Amino acid sequence: MKKILLMAGGLLCLFLNVQAQKKNIDKVVAVLGGNIILLSELNQQYAQYLNSGNPNGDGVKCYILQQMLVQKLLKQQAEIDSVMVDDKQVDDEVDRRMRSSIQRAGGQDRLEQFLNKSVLQYKDEIRPDIKDALIANKMQQKITENVNVTPLEVKKYFDTYKTDSLPDINTEYEIGEIVLHPELTKVEKQKYYDKLDAIRLRVKSGEDFGFLAKTYSEDPGSASEGGDLGFFDRTMMAKEFTAWAFKLKAGEVSPVFETEFGYHILQVLERRGEQVHARHILIRPQTTPASLDRVKLHADSIYNNILTKKLPFSAAASLYSDNKETKYNGGMMLYADNVTARTTFIPAEKVDPKVFLVIDTMKVGEVSKPNFFSGADGKDGYKILLLKSKIPPHKGNLDQDYVKFKERAQDVKVNKVLSEWFEKRRETTYIKIDPEYSTCDELKLWTKNEKK
Repeated sequence: MKKILLMAGGLLCLFLNVQAQKKNIDKVVAVLGGNIILLSELNQQYAQYLNSGNPNGDGVKCYILQQMLVQKLLKQQAEIDSVMVDDKQVDDEVDRRMRSSIQRAGGQDRLEQFLNKSVLQYKDEIRPDIKDALIANKMQQKITENVNVTPLEVKKYFDTYKTDSLPDINTEYEIGEIVLHPELTKVEKQKYYDKLDAIRLRVKSGEDFGFLAKTYSEDPGSASEGGDLGFFDRTMMAKEFTAWAFKLKAGEVSPVFETEFGYHILQVLERRGEQVHARHILIRPQTTPASLDRVKLHADSIYNNILTKKLPFSAAASLYSDNKETKYNGGMMLYADNVTARTTFIPAEKVDPKVFLVIDTMKVGEVSKPNFFSGADGKDGYKILLLKSKIPPHKGNLDQDYVKFKERAQDVKVNKVLSEWFEKRRETTYIKIDPEYSTCDELKLWTKNEKK
């Protein structure tokens, strides 16, 4: 469901004179009910916006303040309705955002230089805002959880379009895949095991685990943070990883062990009940020419069985494909332009270019010979592709595009429910906005009935 940008109430008041006496080091820019928004909070949100790679522009702070008001109003209602999020969810989101920020900045040192503070300080600063945002999101979901559209409502929504205003739908494909990764023999893996075991011995002899993780780990998500994975529970990691993480005591380092991602060593930093804070070093074994030859023979055998109709494509995918997301879906690739709906129909412009090069010359119903590929995750292998269907460009219609129009009708209905909810709360909530921002177009609805 698309995130909708709706407006809600805010607050400011008694504090302005006091803050003015502090020479505008900080001041209240908005008041909503019993909540205040400080200039320092607005500036911090603005810094996060810029750090996320967004461009500066006129009105950006107006937009951010609007979103802060929305969040405050949702959070205020969440407190009334006892809507909460647990600490683990907050920690996970903080860690996810920090990993993303570090990656965008080009490393932890560069991020700290940009922020003029340590990552740990920054995490402590943004944690309350992230917690509030998660609570607000959960409250919004509660408001709309029972909003659904019937086939009749979809039809009524479709009928609002004039014939010449119906959207143009580009070519779409339904594509099946069987993904095959090579498996290394024990002998082929040994040198990677030995490399990581040598690093483990360096840790045991007193070298810094975090420094070695930054230097050698091949996990792009945690290497720059010294291998730090934050807190996690038993459901979040590979079973072999979880087994060692919950077996070791704080400070202990595991032996080398293997998961589907490669070889690891991990160190437990802290244990909180059923959560563990750990860091790790990952070494990924690389494919060899011999392993690729073996998987190519396997792929050819599967292809021949499909071609001679000894095995349906869907059955072959469930039996042999290494892609866990598609193997139990008959091998069919899925596409989602938002988080609520996934479909097997993929717009031509969203098809992986390497896949498109293969299917572009295929006929509907045809199965490709095994094609070598090199994945973005560094995993090489072979793919067998099925072009199940191809829908040419056309004007949107209910027969072919029902799911698309259902999503749009759902969004309209959700927006209406939320708009009505916000309007009722805004009219009964004390709101005051600093005159510096009250003229922003985004905030005019908030100040329309401003309580004096």
